[in-house]
Amino acid sequence: MPTTLVRFLLIFACMAPSLQAQNYPNRLVRIIVPFVPGGPTDVQGRWAAQQLTAHLGQNFIIDNRGGGGGVPGTEIVVKAPADGYTLLAGNPGPLTISPSAQNKMPYDTLRDLAPIFLIARSASCLCIHPSLPVKGVKDFVALAKAQPGKINYGSPGVGTVGHFATELFATTAGIQLNHIPYKGASQFTVDLIAGHIEIAIMQFAGCAPLLRDGRLRAIGATSEKRPTLIPNLPTIAEQGLPGYVSYNWNGLLAPAKTPKAVITKIAEVLSQQINGAESRQLFVGQGHELGDLGPEDYTQFIKKELDKWATVAKAAGIKKE
Repeated sequence: MPTTLVRFLLIFACMAPSLQAQNYPNRLVRIIVPFVPGGPTDVQGRWAAQQLTAHLGQNFIIDNRGGGGGVPGTEIVVKAPADGYTLLAGNPGPLTISPSAQNKMPYDTLRDLAPIFLIARSASCLCIHPSLPVKGVKDFVALAKAQPGKINYGSPGVGTVGHFATELFATTAGIQLNHIPYKGASQFTVDLIAGHIEIAIMQFAGCAPLLRDGRLRAIGATSEKRPTLIPNLPTIAEQGLPGYVSYNWNGLLAPAKTPKAVITKIAEVLSQQINGAESRQLFVGQGHELGDLGPEDYTQFIKKELDKWATVAKAAGIKKE
């Protein structure tokens, strides 16, 4: 092959990713939400789609693919071409918890996906039925130790954030609780209100109305600091369980090997927009904490989450299904 041609091909190969980023996007982009419409992942995925549509000149649309704890929808993105035209609105369930709860995962989170931007983190409340004779976390721990395995807690299902966050609480406190898995938060909420189960970790949006009218009572927040929506609610950590923290979170990811320049372009738009007044009002006003982590920091965040939940699964004796 002539030397001049070789040089041309090398120069073109170096320029190709940059040219692709400059031209990106030149057609519709699909963001897969691996859950049904209406939840936090869907809402925050739609925010990302709106921002990217407005600032990159092409339509970014939401494609809801619910079911299977988010794993099947995530698999769609993993198997899509790595060109930036199929993205994932991801959360801990299918990305950092399911790997510790399922034997046969169809993907490896860090190997098969490229994190782009962490949008927001969402803390939760440790909620109890009002009839439970406890005032806070210390009282509850004492009660649980007096009757190991007899207090029931609900979650949206095995391998969900609610399941693992409660097991983290139990192992940190040195107590045994009985897990009652449901098919969704709405189902266990009904049973918690009725007193069929005694406790559950719930997101602020779902429990706030129930706390206001006294149908449920919150005894602790899973966040690092007291929640802005309920500033008088102490964290679980400050009530004798230092280090306990659990968040739901949502971010945008792409198939692995998506050009770095494309990922950077998307991340820059979202980083610029999330700090705007309108976005802050949307997220902070609903009790979320802004994520604002770009590709490298988001990757490190996910690594830590994977390690954290793997440790919880081992300590709690959670067997992979």
